[in-house]
Amino acid sequence: MPSPFPGMDPFLEAPTRWGGVHSRLINSISDDLAEAISPNFYVDIEERVYIITPDDPEGRPIVPDVFVVTGHDSMQTATTVAGVITTPTLMEPLYDVEIHDRYIEIRDTINREVITTIELLSPYNKSSGTPGREAFLRKRKKVMASKTHWIEIDLLRAGERPRELFNQSDYYVLLKRGGKPGPYEVWYFDVRDRMPTIAVPLRSPFEDVPLNLQAVFENTYARGHYAESTDYSDNPPLPRLRPADAAWVQERVREWLAARSIA
Repeated sequence: MPSPFPGMDPFLEAPTRWGGVHSRLINSISDDLAEAISPNFYVDIEERVYIITPDDPEGRPIVPDVFVVTGHDSMQTATTVAGVITTPTLMEPLYDVEIHDRYIEIRDTINREVITTIELLSPYNKSSGTPGREAFLRKRKKVMASKTHWIEIDLLRAGERPRELFNQSDYYVLLKRGGKPGPYEVWYFDVRDRMPTIAVPLRSPFEDVPLNLQAVFENTYARGHYAESTDYSDNPPLPRLRPADAAWVQERVREWLAARSIA
């Protein structure tokens, strides 16, 4: 069953869901582009790696898999009504977690040169003051100063945005063509809108390749079985939608749930 919404599904923006959504969208975009740009170009999926620590300003919960064990001299016991309990060794979790943030590069088949970089933003590279944000901004600045084309796709209402794009829309796609100071090309869209078909530039004399983000999202939603696994009974994740949009979302969900119960 398709999503309740004509474009982006705001319920999938939750940080607890976005990792899987992000990975599937990256794969879908890569598959679509690979077909369109072959044989002169090919698609690589690359990744940045950084560490999230307990000092992460977002304060998001992290599931630790490494622990520090408190040293002990000997077994201690405590007496209860039912018997004697051996005192356990205490250990503190190490919350440093390695994050792998994936992005797309289009390369020239002959010389392997990077032609276009495509970033699908995540909570980690939109969180002010985090290693993820700092790494993303460094990469953004470097690519934008080069002859490589830069595309950033932001399907998350939460988090940092460039000052020029702040409060312009719920979502956006920005294209900065390599070797040119501007103007940037921006596609703005809101929660009620279908996603745009954007231009993906290559190297001259090759023309831009269209990327239908709506088709990519619908394919991702179906393949990920998000209709079955998404809880639509609560409000979408923060930030809060505008009152009119929140009412519209509730109505879309009611209609969608009613249709699903009949199907």
